[in-house]
Amino acid sequence: MPTINANGVQLTYETDGDPQGTPLLLIMGLGMQLTSWPASLVQLLVADGYFVIRFDNRDSGLSSILHHHGTPNVALSLIKSLFGLRLKSPYKLRDMAHDALAVLDAAGVAQAHVVGVSMGGMIAQVLTAEAPQRVKSLVSIMSTSGRRGLPGPSRRVRNMLLKRPREPEEVIAHYINMFQTIGSPGYPTPAAQLRERVQAGMARASNGGAGTLRQIVAIAASGSRVRLLGTITRPTLVVHGADDPLVPLACGEDTARCVPGAVLRVVPGMGHDLPEPLMPMLSKLIHAHCQGRDVPQVAALLA
Repeated sequence: MPTINANGVQLTYETDGDPQGTPLLLIMGLGMQLTSWPASLVQLLVADGYFVIRFDNRDSGLSSILHHHGTPNVALSLIKSLFGLRLKSPYKLRDMAHDALAVLDAAGVAQAHVVGVSMGGMIAQVLTAEAPQRVKSLVSIMSTSGRRGLPGPSRRVRNMLLKRPREPEEVIAHYINMFQTIGSPGYPTPAAQLRERVQAGMARASNGGAGTLRQIVAIAASGSRVRLLGTITRPTLVVHGADDPLVPLACGEDTARCVPGAVLRVVPGMGHDLPEPLMPMLSKLIHAHCQGRDVPQVAALLA
């Protein structure tokens, strides 16, 4: 996979499809790798004529793992964030958006449609607001505006995010449990498939969990994006699961309200994952939006 040096970090990226196709940048979420994008979704987008670009965010996958910044006290950081206190963080979402721009530069892309999930949605929002000349349209999936007071994950889910098991089998069991907990109740992924994915991810790269904790602090330190979202001028689609236990539906609804002219599509039975049965539906939502057509209703695509 190609790598680039930019913004003081090394970034690993991958492209699929015809470079002469319509550029589409995919930005993954918290602690996840570029390989976390379902292969079926990438293939469907390529079949629709897109030049798909994926990359590992800093502190994940094969991109730079910033060990020299140490392991943050996430609990203390979240408490400070709750009370609106200033946080120290080695980087913020804006820095990660600059990473995304560097990847576009490396791929030779002047302007792309941008799709982000979860934390990747936050990065995509910042990118679209601050570099609109590089973005054709935005798709924000299972993400949030960062507005204070919005509902968050349950205590159980928060504790799972902060847990750092050490032994390989404990790590595998932990992630299987977490993905089952935050996953789609209407489209559950079998445990055997989850195990295969977790093992593949660990074989590709593992940062011991500290990188994910630094990403959590980066989100908290970046604060609310409500005002920033109000400046977005690019066509925006917000997709959110009705049953998301990590980033509740109210967060997606608020994101759509904040962006002028944004279209919201709520997916029944979807949690905080990208389950295989929903990939044809999701690719159709993305394709219609990127083509500037009316975005179909989810019920019609699932019928």
